[in-house]
Amino acid sequence: MFSEFKKFLLRGNVVDLAVAVVVGAAFTAVVNALVKDIITPLIAAVGGKPNFENLTFTLHNSKFMYGDFLNALISFVIMAGVIFFFVVQPVNQLIKLAKRNEKPATPATDPQLAVLEEIRDTLKEQRGKSSK
Repeated sequence: MFSEFKKFLLRGNVVDLAVAVVVGAAFTAVVNALVKDIITPLIAAVGGKPNFENLTFTLHNSKFMYGDFLNALISFVIMAGVIFFFVVQPVNQLIKLAKRNEKPATPATDPQLAVLEEIRDTLKEQRGKSSK
């Protein structure tokens, strides 16, 4: 029963769901603060703007506030990097270790392969009979 539970936990969908929950719940506030308080001022020091939230342009009397978008984009890239390097990569290593200890299925012991071979043989027999 424990091995089935381990296989369930290491399936791709469960890990993807866990990553999504962690991204949404735990890292959002931290990454937003990092972007707002550290990254944005560093980029602004080079670009000359102290705050991206106020960046806008006007086109035909319509005001486009692209500064918030830049902040959100920076947050997303940082969040994706943190998740990739601190969650996805370690989980992939765990999966590789788990698969390394598993024995590969041999043709004689793989039930799906045996069924497919039976179907193939049956189709060959049917073709041989119909051509006569």
